[in-house]
Amino acid sequence: MPKSNPIRLVIVDDHEVVRIGLDAVLNLTPGMKVVGHAARMEEAKKLCVRLKPDLVLLDIRLPDGSGIDAAREILSACPDTRILFLTSYADDHTVLEAILSGAQGYVLKDIALDALIRAIKSVTAGEALMDPRLTKDTLHWLKNLSTAQGQAKRPFLSPQEQRLLPLVAQGLTNKEIADQLQLSEKTVKNYLSNVYSKLHIGRRSQVAAFYAGSFKAASASLSSKGDSR
Repeated sequence: MPKSNPIRLVIVDDHEVVRIGLDAVLNLTPGMKVVGHAARMEEAKKLCVRLKPDLVLLDIRLPDGSGIDAAREILSACPDTRILFLTSYADDHTVLEAILSGAQGYVLKDIALDALIRAIKSVTAGEALMDPRLTKDTLHWLKNLSTAQGQAKRPFLSPQEQRLLPLVAQGLTNKEIADQLQLSEKTVKNYLSNVYSKLHIGRRSQVAAFYAGSFKAASASLSSKGDSR
């Protein structure tokens, strides 16, 4: 019976000791091979385009930008690559933005080694995964947002304002939204400002959360899986 190919990994973290440590451990794990690592966002994007890894272990904060922006760009250029955030940031807004970037997993850096290996295998196999320690708080925040703001306020959004919601949830920029809706970028900014005012929010991630009912359902499923372990 032929051996299956190892999971090809790229590690992106601005701390050298983290990159070296993960490289050493994961290269000793049967079925895994670290093919590259990077400390910066631009370096990571170029590396992934060249190597087409199966999975990227990605930190949220990088010296030259956001890991969330890096995830969007990597996934746009390498749609078959999967992203697993490995970070110390656990706040609700960051978690939500990370998942809405298209990443398939989010775990904290103090995760046990065997759990990290399981997470890598699960995400590479096509499963979505969130650290169960995050899920409860994030679900609570999403529920509050949707009940206190979503259902009550959505009817007051104009049809054009409602058309913005799925595009914001996809992580598109104002310019990209303008192109899709055949509007000027200034008009999109005005619509988005109206959405912020009507929903009493001030972040794109909250607009995305307002729209992301499917994300809530997926998170609930992940939470039940985490509780059953």
